[in-house]
Amino acid sequence: MPSPLHRLSLLLLVLGLGACDGQSLDFSRAEPGEALSAGSATVQRSDRDAFAQPSANLTPEQRMDFAVGNSFFRKPWVIAPASTTARDGLGPLFNTNACQNCHIRDGRGHPPEAQADNAVSLLVRLSIPETPDSAHFVERLGVVPEPAYGTQLQDMAVPGVAPEARVRLTSETHSLRFADGFAVELRRPRLQLDRLGYGPLHPDTRFSLRIAPPMIGLGLLEAIPEAAILANADPDDADGDGISGRPNRVRDQASQSTALGRFGWKAGQPNLSQQNADAFLNDLGLSTRLLPGSNCTANQAVCLASATGGMPEVDDHLLARVLFYTRHLGVPARRAVDDPQVLAGKALFHRAGCAQCHTPTFVTAPDAAEPALANQPIRPYSDLLLHDMGDGLADNRAEFEASGREWRTPPLWGLGLTQRVSGHTQLLHDGRARNLLEAILWHAGEAQAARDRVLTFDAGQRAALLAFLNSL
Repeated sequence: MPSPLHRLSLLLLVLGLGACDGQSLDFSRAEPGEALSAGSATVQRSDRDAFAQPSANLTPEQRMDFAVGNSFFRKPWVIAPASTTARDGLGPLFNTNACQNCHIRDGRGHPPEAQADNAVSLLVRLSIPETPDSAHFVERLGVVPEPAYGTQLQDMAVPGVAPEARVRLTSETHSLRFADGFAVELRRPRLQLDRLGYGPLHPDTRFSLRIAPPMIGLGLLEAIPEAAILANADPDDADGDGISGRPNRVRDQASQSTALGRFGWKAGQPNLSQQNADAFLNDLGLSTRLLPGSNCTANQAVCLASATGGMPEVDDHLLARVLFYTRHLGVPARRAVDDPQVLAGKALFHRAGCAQCHTPTFVTAPDAAEPALANQPIRPYSDLLLHDMGDGLADNRAEFEASGREWRTPPLWGLGLTQRVSGHTQLLHDGRARNLLEAILWHAGEAQAARDRVLTFDAGQRAALLAFLNSL
């Protein structure tokens, strides 16, 4: 426990930072309901299973539906043909055989170990530059697929089919120093591919490494009114604050129209139903009615000729159960919201400008897809918009309207439980940051000014900022 003198010094720091982001915010105490990140859906758990709980406001009957979806999310799929017809059809090419293998305890994935033969919860997305005769691919998929390997590398395969590649990572490092001289080493991953199963890659192939993100609160993000998201967009930086968040407009396969992107590292998916179907197809090689067919390319004849588990392999009933599950994974309550150090860190978070993109609060729509998700005051700390994050984080791979330098602001809720749930603290889209401080210091582009303010923080201020982030 902090001493009375330490608590007083923190309180004075808080009171000295009362005005930021053009608002008069009282950082001397927690806001009403601030601990309830998901409103009445908030989960009162902070152990290793905190991300695997149903929304707190589900009925007993709904909890049964949640449990059914959970079983299909956790248990492995098998190769067709099999006696377990409800779970067969895996592959022929795939990254893993169960959703839970990537989203560890419904939490965050991680880069592969140095000598691992399977990357598991790190995906490698592929594309090639657009040409005049490939516009139809961009309209439908957001990218132009690599001719032999498609839009995602699958490093596993059923017997008799060659995996597409083996994924290895190396890294290079550089350091940044705070104003007080404190140095932080930053690690940049470098992709190495070998054992290519289908010939050389296109010489202009674009690669993007993607870590599986946490699963909590997805249904609540889906329930934020579109108008509320667009209200924060400023694509031309009309207010001159250096922040020009903008929406991604993507393909909605069900309606065959363009929709607001919300999910994925570049907001490339419009809703959870399509996000789930895309993961079934590309991560596990399983077809749905929404996304039929296979993930084999025209160059992969043996893959195309392999047995299937029927069409679709994931039927509408099963897909609906998984959708219910992914919509209702609850968000844990915050901890220590009244702690003086946490409050001081919250003030510093706002003073640095972090809240300009990591928007603290929204209220979900009254007509949300599920009653438990409606009219909830939530605190995701994301605007769900695209932001230019600079050269250091750029993957140089566009996706629909997102450029190769742009990323969707990731929600921060649950951040402080990453170690407890997932067993590590590797952050950002490719897991390069080994802790929160490294993740902050990779921010550039629109976030450069905020990062530079953080670099002025002394040891006490750094500790307060991290205390706040770990309370989320």
